[in-house]
This record gives sequence, structure tokens and C-alpha cells, in this order.
Amino acid sequence: MISRRSLWILAPVIAVLTACSEAPKQEAKKKEPEKPPEPVTGRKAFYLMYPSARAWAIDAQPLQLSSISLPEVKSEQGKYGAWQCSFVSPSKGKLKTFTYSVIEAGGNLHKGVFALHEEGFSGSRGQAKPWLVAALKVDSDQAWETAAKKSVEYMKKHPNMPITFLLEYTNRFPQPAWRVIWGESVGTSSYSIFVDAATGEYLATGR
Repeated sequence: MISRRSLWILAPVIAVLTACSEAPKQEAKKKEPEKPPEPVTGRKAFYLMYPSARAWAIDAQPLQLSSISLPEVKSEQGKYGAWQCSFVSPSKGKLKTFTYSVIEAGGNLHKGVFALHEEGFSGSRGQAKPWLVAALKVDSDQAWETAAKKSVEYMKKHPNMPITFLLEYTNRFPQPAWRVIWGESVGTSSYSIFVDAATGEYLATGR
């Protein structure tokens, strides 16, 4: 039978042995492979970029939010590896573009939020006008669900067509709208669906 005195003597030895037995477990945890980067929704990316835009200009307003497809990160149902948003400042009379990417990539894309160029702004760019942040209530994955329901037949005929997202406010609709584009750009697309960014309602089909 071990005496109390013997236990006090053995206590440091027991502690060392216990630490040694736990060390491999901790080492194993460190060696676990990192999870592959996952695509994100447009609204999430927007709210990650917005603080940087406000740091640039306290009156920063979004103008256009668009998806960026990355070959390294598979896009899925309104989620992409990178997004780009242009903000304008009425007080500065300037426009500044920011990107958010889940990885370092080509085309001047960096992991996290990154500020791009700044240029003059006169009040609109083409048909696009600044919109209120509060109007962005519907995320890109929700817009995708609405667009997909309206495009079953088209998707059957074009199963491998790339899809692009663009959020902007024009005179065509009373509120900012998601444009779900079948194609790599508005100019090359022959089919797109418009979804209200505030309500999620289907608005129109474009060609």
C-alpha cells in the first residue's frame, strides 16, 4: 500500500508522464489538414467589404456588386470564391472598388478584403445608380433559388452554362435587383433573371 508521503514524491513524475502522453494528441491536432476554401454569398462578401469602404469615405454608398468565378473554388448556387463591389462617395466625387476573396488568386485578387483603384464619379455609371445598404435584404443564394425555379427549361437546354451575379439599382425597377446571368457577362449573355434584392420576388426575364 502506497503511503501519503510516497504519493507526494511520485506526484511530479506522474505529472510529467501525463504531459508526455497528451503531447502526441496535441501534435496530431496540429497536423490535421486545413479545410478547402468554400465559396461565400454576395451579401456576406458585401458586409465584409463595407467597413473598408466606410473607412475610405464615411458616406460610401454601393453602386455595383458582382461575382467573380475562381477555378480553384467551385461556385455553387449563388456562392462564389470572390466578389467585387464598387462604392461611391458623393462628398469626394469618387468611386473606389473593393474585392473579397477566400484565397490568393490571379487577376490582382488577394485573400480577404483588398482595395483597388479610385476614380472620379459624376452620379451614375451607365444606368447604375447608388443604392441604400438597407435595401440588400435578400442574399445571392436566395436570388438563385428564385431564378432557378423560373429557368428549369433553360437550364435543361444549357446545363453547363456559367452563371454570373450582378446587383445594381437602375430606373428599370423601384429597388436594387439581383441579375442572375447565364453567361460570363451581361454583354455575352442571352438570358438572365431579375430578382428584387429587398423582397426576393421575381421581377423579369431578360434576354
